[in-house]
Amino acid sequence: MKTILSCCVLGVALLACTPLFAHHGTGASYQMDKTVTLKGTVTDFLWSNPHCAISLDVMQADGTIVHWVAETHPPGMLKLGGWTKSTLKPGDQITIVVNPSKAGTPIGDTFSIVLPDGKEQSRAQMAGNGGRGQAGGRGDGQ
Repeated sequence: MKTILSCCVLGVALLACTPLFAHHGTGASYQMDKTVTLKGTVTDFLWSNPHCAISLDVMQADGTIVHWVAETHPPGMLKLGGWTKSTLKPGDQITIVVNPSKAGTPIGDTFSIVLPDGKEQSRAQMAGNGGRGQAGGRGDGQ
C-alpha cells in the first residue's frame, strides 16, 4: 500500500511539473551558431506572450518576396527595453539579424535589429539589458 501511495504522489508531482518542461528551447528550434541578415518591410508586429513576433516581407535578388517571421522577447521584457506594441508598424522598413530555423523555414530568433529610426539594438538591449550580455537567458537554450 505504501508503494502505491508513493507512486501516486510521484505521479501527481510529475504532472504538476510538466509545464516547466514544456518550453521548446531556443537552441532546439534555431541555429544559434548561424545568422541571417534580412532587410524588409514589416507586415505585422504581434505583441503577445509567450514571445512577440515580427512579420516582414523580404525581397530576394530574383525579385520574389519571402515572408519571414522573427521571434523576439515577451512583451514584459521588451517594455524594459523601451518597446511598446506600436514600436513597429506595417510598412516600416527594418534590418533584422536572426538565428534561422533548423527546419529551413523562413523563421528566426531575433539576434539584433535596426529600427525604422535607425536605432540598432542587440537581443539584450531589446530586453533593457543595455548590452550587458544575454537578457533573461535568451541565447543560452531558453
